[in-house]
Amino acid sequence: MCAADCINCSEVIALEKLKNVLFLLLLAAFATALVAAPAEASDAARQGLALCLQTVLPSLFPFFVLSSLVVASGAADGFGHALAPVMRPLFRMSGAGAAALALGLVGGYPVGARTTAELYRGGALSKAEAERLLAFCNNAGPGFILGVCGTAVLHSARAGLYLYLVHVAAAVLIGVMLCRLTPLKSAPSRPPRRAQGQSLAAAFPSAVRDSFAAVWSVCGFVVVFAVVLRYVTLLLPPSPLLIGFIELTNGVLSLSADRGGFVLCAVFLAWGGLSVHAQTLSVLEDSGLSVRFYFLGKAMQAALSAPLALVVSYYLF
Repeated sequence: MCAADCINCSEVIALEKLKNVLFLLLLAAFATALVAAPAEASDAARQGLALCLQTVLPSLFPFFVLSSLVVASGAADGFGHALAPVMRPLFRMSGAGAAALALGLVGGYPVGARTTAELYRGGALSKAEAERLLAFCNNAGPGFILGVCGTAVLHSARAGLYLYLVHVAAAVLIGVMLCRLTPLKSAPSRPPRRAQGQSLAAAFPSAVRDSFAAVWSVCGFVVVFAVVLRYVTLLLPPSPLLIGFIELTNGVLSLSADRGGFVLCAVFLAWGGLSVHAQTLSVLEDSGLSVRFYFLGKAMQAALSAPLALVVSYYLF
């Protein structure tokens, strides 16, 4: 082993130790906060649970069931054949990914990621295709953008519509760019496919059961990050940028109804927040998919959304 290899190994070990120390410090800080201000944690957890029951569960559960049925019934293959002429020239991948992209743009976070994982497990996507698809298929849904961002925050349904168009355009453009910057090096090697097209009677019970478990896992992260956000805002000035970086909904609700609020809202929607990323990682658990392109794609989408939203904002404000 050469000296350079020894140096690299030492750097990796030192980095791992640093990560472990930081993680332990964060745990210690969180434990201290829970002991010092338990009432704040209880109140934040109640608010997180209310958000889950009123918004997360009703909005995500139907789309989780739908995504499972699309894959299990073989409908994704139909999407793939029909939309291959669009997916191949745009994203240089098979048409099967169109189902994940469409459901992600309609169902909201983290439906796109969950559908991608299901398609990969079912053999409709190769691992390389699925990992690149994660970079742009996981997005905020129109219900949240039009209702919360547009009507509630910006006081304009038109602003909500423009935000959604910016969000879709940024996701598609990042997909086009990233799939060309990191092309597949060879023809994708697909995993073995499952039995083709289960009947609805066979697929429906497992789709409901698995989706219910998945959506409650997502709710768990919503509650945890509600508590984390409460403590963070107690210790640091509660700026919209900080809040939006951590948690999407509260970040959006902290914005003002002006051009700056519109642009920041587009950035928050594209980034998703740490809470959404944790939810996404939970639905990708045991899938075997790397998330390196996912995080790169979300960062690029947030960066691109800012100038797009700024241009569009001159038609609104």
